[in-house]
Amino acid sequence: MQNRLMEEKLLNDEPTLYLIPTPIGNLEDISYRIIRVLQQVDALACEDTRHTRKIFERYELKSPSIIFACHAHNEDRATGRILSLLRDGMSVGLTSDAGAPGISDPGQRAAAAAIEAGYAVEVLPGPSAVITALTVSGLPIPAFSFLGFLPRRPGRQRKVFKAFSETPSALVFFESPFRVAKILKIAQECVGDRSAAVCVELTKKFENIHRGRISELIEQFEGKKIKGEVTIVVGPPDLDKDEEESTEE
Repeated sequence: MQNRLMEEKLLNDEPTLYLIPTPIGNLEDISYRIIRVLQQVDALACEDTRHTRKIFERYELKSPSIIFACHAHNEDRATGRILSLLRDGMSVGLTSDAGAPGISDPGQRAAAAAIEAGYAVEVLPGPSAVITALTVSGLPIPAFSFLGFLPRRPGRQRKVFKAFSETPSALVFFESPFRVAKILKIAQECVGDRSAAVCVELTKKFENIHRGRISELIEQFEGKKIKGEVTIVVGPPDLDKDEEESTEE
């Protein structure tokens, strides 16, 4: 496989920033194209170099000679280095710790700066906790709103939920495993007792999907200690109830 991948060249001859998604758990969730680009970029910026190196080790890839960190605490400085490499005619890859760069992860600033400077920016499709959670939830998804990581203060959390309380779409967001019951209580208070799903450790060995009404999920997670990454999906307003109200009107 490795030889066949190396036969193909990068699509762009010009200096290009490649935004490269990485698996959210299972390292097999990666495309041939991602593997090829990881091998062929001149430099690689990583939210966590240790996470990205696991991919190189798993697929026995030769890493670029230039690898450096680009995370929340140094993104401005790392963006400057990326622009410098692009000015030198190099191709640069940018990976997040898991999932897609720029989606609740570093990468947006670098992409915006590269675009403003006139460089090509190419995005590779790949793993996404958001899409995975929405799909596995089993809920109707006429549309969805991604809320990212919610504010830490309950008052601000309420403001976010109330802003979407009348929106006919599902809500999906990331949450700490230590605050699942608390955030579900606030969600129920603001949007009602909708159907929802709490997705724990998506694609990983101990993946667990908990489905039910928000009130039922609160009972499940009240006082319960869980480990791992959590993605929560709150379904849209009940369609049957909306149709009944429309008929009455």
